[in-house]
Amino acid sequence: MKINAFADVSLRALMVLAAAPGGALLTTQNIADSVGTPYNHVSKAMTKLRSLGLIEVVRGRAGGSRLSHAGRVATVGQVLRQLDTRTDAADCAAPGGNCPLINECRLRAALARAREAFYRELDSVVIADLPGSRQMAPVFDMIGLRPGL
Repeated sequence: MKINAFADVSLRALMVLAAAPGGALLTTQNIADSVGTPYNHVSKAMTKLRSLGLIEVVRGRAGGSRLSHAGRVATVGQVLRQLDTRTDAADCAAPGGNCPLINECRLRAALARAREAFYRELDSVVIADLPGSRQMAPVFDMIGLRPGL
């Protein structure tokens, strides 16, 4: 299975927030720089993550984002299910109409089961447990965030 670019950016943003020392507030620009993704893409992801209750946002000059309680316990499977906008694992529609084999299609059902198995496998992976300090130290150095801030 392949996740879409939006889900990828969202998961990376959550990982950066999970690793932030002491629940430090990070700006969207900090997160964009950390994950090597344009600000506009990260901004859209942050809006969605906030609407899902996975992050908290503090407004103002010293504001930023941090993981909410729900974000700290969220699993990769749970988040991907919420971010997956596809209704079908297969593209059953064609420019001229639906695939002529769509009625009672066993392939379509099998692909849907496979997608759910993919998510189920990721239900045991808590996002906050993914980032390691050795992995994140250079990222936080790059954006000027030091442990203990």
